[in-house]
Amino acid sequence: MTRDALRMDRPGRKELGRVLMESGALSSDWAPTFATVDRAAFLPELMWPYDMEARASVLIDRRENPDAWYAAADSNVPIVTQWDDGAHVGLVPGELSTSSSSMPSVVYSLLQDLAVEDGMRVLDVGTGTGETAGALTHRLGRENVTTIEVDGIVSATARERLRRHGLHPHMVVGDGVEGYPDTAPYDRILATVGIRRVPTAWIEQTRPGGVILAPWGTTYSNADAVLRLEVQGEVATGPFIRSVEFMKLRAQRGPTVRHSDYMSAGPLEEAEHSTTDVTEEMFVADRFTDLPFVLGLRMFRCLQAVAEKREGARPVWFYGLTDKSWACVMFRDGERHASVWQSGPRRLWDEATDAFRWWKDRGSPGVTRFGVTVDAYGQHAWLDDPANESWPLCHRV
Repeated sequence: MTRDALRMDRPGRKELGRVLMESGALSSDWAPTFATVDRAAFLPELMWPYDMEARASVLIDRRENPDAWYAAADSNVPIVTQWDDGAHVGLVPGELSTSSSSMPSVVYSLLQDLAVEDGMRVLDVGTGTGETAGALTHRLGRENVTTIEVDGIVSATARERLRRHGLHPHMVVGDGVEGYPDTAPYDRILATVGIRRVPTAWIEQTRPGGVILAPWGTTYSNADAVLRLEVQGEVATGPFIRSVEFMKLRAQRGPTVRHSDYMSAGPLEEAEHSTTDVTEEMFVADRFTDLPFVLGLRMFRCLQAVAEKREGARPVWFYGLTDKSWACVMFRDGERHASVWQSGPRRLWDEATDAFRWWKDRGSPGVTRFGVTVDAYGQHAWLDDPANESWPLCHRV
């Protein structure tokens, strides 16, 4: 798809720019870039935008329905551009979204958070469609932007789209977890894929006083938050800025959990049984609240799975990722106490309720009151100030 082949003067795109400006996602210094770097130029003819009403990714083919295609391109929604690491074929969604075009409000909020200045050198981790690399190149110049992508086909496609748009950042095919030392040191590192651990290479390749900006999350859930770290030597520290949700860096995806493996290790009839007065309304929070993210900060190497409610009953499962410990709490409509089963060396429901009550005792703090410090000993989370209450998350990698 060439720039000339696009409908450039689109009312929908102008409206999107207006909405982004009014919401504060698009700042005035990035407005010329938004006007020049057209999201549609980086999208494939076959794509799966997220339908907010259907709560699902829905196929749109530009060749068959160009009006719907452009409407999606000019909407503030995420768009999946690859499923299952490229193994997916067919027209229905695949199992796992593995490359996408992020919501424009998220893209330009991240760029604003990056606080770049003329002459700064930036590493963009996760080229994807190429739009973010294109925006950075438009703002900073080709000599100052390196973008790295693990998927060779995705990288090659982005390269061609960038070329057609007249943008030529330094493009690398490689594992983003290793950074790219050849063009380091960087003033800024921006990841547009989620991470669970801050790679040592990123800190080593960032100038003193430089910034690493990345969506960060735990194994507990898909809840992420934008982490903004300032680097000083071998130490990087900083707060979470806002909640987001990103597909994960391939090297840091969560482990595959098979329910049957846990049940065979500790069958339900042999599990410890108890009850709890924690209610479903208290614990199973709406997806847009901060509780799942905070519980992930407090529960080391645990995965939560919230099942659909059926006939007034909702099971919530917890799987330990260090062993085959598991727990299940069964919430039932109209019952004051829920049944709990726990098995294995860890008592995961006890850990979950301890984390929940810790959060409530501190006034239910949101994500922006938390932060992370990375040093020679690993990652440490903290509340309000790294010098005050902190706890280890994982060893340094």
